[in-house]
Amino acid sequence: MTFPVVRHAALTSLALAFTSPCALADSAADTAGAAVIITATRAPQPSSEVLSDHVLISATDIARSGASSVVELLQKQRGIEITRNGGPGTASQVFIRGGDAKQTVVLVDGVRIGSSTIGIANWATLPLANVDRIEIVYGPLATMYGADAIGGVVQIFTRRGAGAPNVTAAVEAGSDKARSMAFGVAGASEGENSISYAFGVSKDKDDGFSATKPGNFSYNQDNDGYARDSASGQLGIVLAKGHEAGLLYLHSHLKSQYDAGAGPFDVRSVQNMDNIAVYSKHEITRNWKVSLQASEADDKSVNFSSAASSNRIDTRLHAYSMQNDIALGSDLLQLVLERRVEDVFADTTRALNASRATNSVAAAYSLKRGNHLASASARRDDSTQYGNKVTGGVGYGYKLTRALRVNASAGTSFRAPTFNELYYPGYGVDANKPEQGKNVEGGVYYNDGTLEASAVYYRNRLQDLLVNTIICPVQQDTHPYGCAYNVNRATLEGISLGARTRMGAFDMSGSLDLQDPRDDTTGKNLQRRAKRHAKFAIEYTAGALVAGAGVHLSGKRFDDLANRNTLPGYGLVNLFAEYRFAPDWSAVLRLNNVADKQYELARTYATAGRQVFAGIRYGSK
Repeated sequence: MTFPVVRHAALTSLALAFTSPCALADSAADTAGAAVIITATRAPQPSSEVLSDHVLISATDIARSGASSVVELLQKQRGIEITRNGGPGTASQVFIRGGDAKQTVVLVDGVRIGSSTIGIANWATLPLANVDRIEIVYGPLATMYGADAIGGVVQIFTRRGAGAPNVTAAVEAGSDKARSMAFGVAGASEGENSISYAFGVSKDKDDGFSATKPGNFSYNQDNDGYARDSASGQLGIVLAKGHEAGLLYLHSHLKSQYDAGAGPFDVRSVQNMDNIAVYSKHEITRNWKVSLQASEADDKSVNFSSAASSNRIDTRLHAYSMQNDIALGSDLLQLVLERRVEDVFADTTRALNASRATNSVAAAYSLKRGNHLASASARRDDSTQYGNKVTGGVGYGYKLTRALRVNASAGTSFRAPTFNELYYPGYGVDANKPEQGKNVEGGVYYNDGTLEASAVYYRNRLQDLLVNTIICPVQQDTHPYGCAYNVNRATLEGISLGARTRMGAFDMSGSLDLQDPRDDTTGKNLQRRAKRHAKFAIEYTAGALVAGAGVHLSGKRFDDLANRNTLPGYGLVNLFAEYRFAPDWSAVLRLNNVADKQYELARTYATAGRQVFAGIRYGSK
């Protein structure tokens, strides 16, 4: 991640306050050692030239984060808040820059994931052990990814094979009878038709704690644990010079317990995520590259609420894309064709059984002229359900010095209605139209190799917000208790600050977000989003030992749209240590929520108290 100019003396203390501990990439991000971002422009680009605000979480960052899940890792990042209905295996949501969870696109190795009925990714199903790095790009990216990219895009990359065969393995155990195991192997052959490969498996289990607290209508004091088994793999082959083909997949099976009132029955959900994609890359000429990909992403969920009741909902996403990257000197022209088909099957709520297809065409131009950086993009999405939507974006950056850059950008975006908002009996309205967003932002970024810092201001105005109205304006005979309808406007406005510096054996970082996510129709704060939240971290390295501490602070939030139920602010302190006792072996220790803070991310839902985890890791590379 890159950031604004300020000299070391002025920012020594500020560095503790203003960056995500995962803001910097390690050298694994690029063979040349420079951080490279793919998600912002759908093509590899040096971080220093990316006009969108972003964060790169490297493999080293993940290993030292102290997180036990993808959503916990994201919670530690600048501009991000989460909510969760209990422990790690329960339903979670991720908010970027105060936006709704449904206003974020989530990709795994370029494959879009998520449920078409509720409109969000199933975060609990994603296995952290299979993740190599994560890119977070803030702000609207509708011209790159179409519907739902209002708040930002999160792309998760699993491991890729390169070099000599190398093996990784890890075991860990800790509080609430948590235990996990992971194993991976990766590498690549040499020669003209080289083959690269990476395969990984992991298993996690946790007996958990009660997901709910007294006062919740579903309260049951039994423990609610989870068990997750996952496997991922990538296989690539060089067909000829400049031509490559490959296959990638991810499978995860999650059994998660939750509360649905007192009783002996094991209330649970069983969820499966299956992604598979085939791709090919072709260098047609020296300046023209073509990428093709076809993928299928399945999100399957079965809820067992009683011995006599179960509910199954499946989402299947088929996607096909062709991307042309044409180099024009130092500039880049991109032309994209895409088709995405969403199919939903529900065994009990048959009204949700529907499908929609979206055909898209997009063009983007990135320009470099000396100290000037600029971009312009446009996209047209044609859906069988919501019709045509046209989005666009422009950006400009100027390098004042080698270390200091200023950026400004503007863009439009939209969110497609979910199948629940369209078809769920007594709630959905099939005439609902997409939400729309208009975003402007400006930032100052500084990076001299030792100190990084940034300050970004953004203002995203949304209209036709889909909310649950008490009195349904249409179809009142079939919607006596209200419905989802396009009635509200909202503004997501804020300042995001970040910095990181190294001083001898210490690596200090932090972030501060001052935001005002508000419903302009009601004048209320948006649900479960704080006006202030911050993260701080410090790491100390002494030979084979790395130790650190992280602090997470959040202001008060409201659990309801009417702002009647307050979720108090909270602060968490986490510690970690890693000791390399042999060339390829290390021992790790994590202590989370050191002060045993009692807090809530959702009203009357429990969160973990003090927890300790210990493990052994092996890596031959």
